[in-house]
Amino acid sequence: MDANPDPEAVPTWPRIRGLAWTGERTRTVESREDLAAALADPEARVWVDVTAPEHVAVTAVTDILHLHPLIVEDIAERNQRAKVEDVEGTLHMVMFAIAYEGQVTETEIDLVLDRRSLLTVHEPGWDPLSLPQLRGDPGHLLRRGADFMLYALSDGIVDGYFPVLDAIEDEIDGLQDDVIRRPTPWTLERLFALKRELIGLRRAISPAREIFNQLTNRDHSLVAPEHVIYFRDVYDHLIRVSDEVDNDRELVAGTLEVYLSTVNNNLSVIMKRLTGVTVIIAGMGAVAGIFGMSEAGLALKGEEASGFWLVTGLVVLGAAMTAWFLRRIDWI
Repeated sequence: MDANPDPEAVPTWPRIRGLAWTGERTRTVESREDLAAALADPEARVWVDVTAPEHVAVTAVTDILHLHPLIVEDIAERNQRAKVEDVEGTLHMVMFAIAYEGQVTETEIDLVLDRRSLLTVHEPGWDPLSLPQLRGDPGHLLRRGADFMLYALSDGIVDGYFPVLDAIEDEIDGLQDDVIRRPTPWTLERLFALKRELIGLRRAISPAREIFNQLTNRDHSLVAPEHVIYFRDVYDHLIRVSDEVDNDRELVAGTLEVYLSTVNNNLSVIMKRLTGVTVIIAGMGAVAGIFGMSEAGLALKGEEASGFWLVTGLVVLGAAMTAWFLRRIDWI
């Protein structure tokens, strides 16, 4: 199976890839015919991965697997929340792979588990073969059963959450530094964007906890008892992820409060400084107005010239003393 296809090749949708374990060896599945031939062996275990954009139907594969119409309908809608459903003995799970490249992106992944087959359906942009759990020879996972393949894929999806959360936490740290040093409108805009993204993450991740809670606390014929402990490990990881998302939301909310407090404090400092400047200018203006209107007895009988400069000096001295006093009380 080609994990690194030619980037210049024009893909044909839907793109079918997969593996089949026949009891003796693992072989690749790259077409409907390969899938039908693998399923013809009653002992075969099959994993088929279908990559298709939102507008492309995948009924060609679902027909071969004889999936229930309700499952086919949910896969076709591609607008589900994270969930798990048991439809006439077939397990349908919906999870989300997330990535972070300046902003959070989500990719819906439908996983359908049957007695000896596992189907994964997703849009381009997520590649299951890039997961660490599937590197090398993923056939050894399928040998242990389709349910163990489901565990490996879900574990890889959940493990991918941690780097995204680490990147978000790093950005929150940077925004907190910006808020303390010099808050700007861009800082506020990014904080609100992060708040929206974390709400979206919580909506995508939190329901996944219930998925694995059900798989680990209820007996299911499609999940081998010896494999339940592996799904419980994924459940533990999801608890950590949910806690980190909640912590990040609190950090963003706290940073927003600090931003608003910092802006209000800066506004208070500006108002104090403007008040101090007003006191100085108003005092000078009052004295100048009095002497300008009454001439103050020809500037205290100095025939205006020497008296003018005396009054001017006193006004400047008074303004300087006022400025010095306001400076001492940190008003300017």
